[in-house]
Amino acid sequence: MKNEIHPETPDSSERPRNALDKVIFTFGNSISLLFLFTVAISFYEVLMRYVFNAPTMWVHETASFLGGVLFIYGGIYALSINKHVRVVLIYDLVSDTTRRWLNVFHHIMGLLFSGLLSWAAYQMVQDSWFTPLGDLRLETSGSAWDPVFPALVKGMVFATLCIMFVQFSLHLIQELNGLRKRKDV
Repeated sequence: MKNEIHPETPDSSERPRNALDKVIFTFGNSISLLFLFTVAISFYEVLMRYVFNAPTMWVHETASFLGGVLFIYGGIYALSINKHVRVVLIYDLVSDTTRRWLNVFHHIMGLLFSGLLSWAAYQMVQDSWFTPLGDLRLETSGSAWDPVFPALVKGMVFATLCIMFVQFSLHLIQELNGLRKRKDV
């Protein structure tokens, strides 16, 4: 009996579509191991705090930083394997050509979205990385440990949105080429 819920081979639409998507997919699989590191240091914190009564000052902020950065990266990862949010109720009912046009619309809206958010993120990075006089000074958390994680997260948001803009551009070109060649989705 064929397993419909969890097929053994992934759908061809759920694979990386170009070289950038392949790099994002491969790198994403590698850095996903940082979730295990986050769990390990969180366990270490619980052990130190409740067993040895010696809480750490760095674990909470490090775990929050790593989790945040990994979830930010998840956006471009999901786009690279076509696992982003889609209204499948409509998408699955239409013809292949209509799907391509829906994809074109999606990619144009994605370009607009990631372009505008990139601009806003650039402003945010500029404020968190530089003083009003232009000197480099990374924003810190303000805690007793005071790492530069807030500035790094804002930099990651900006970099990810720029990569997402390029992804949407490449996907739009591929969809338009597919429409021109009249290929199925």
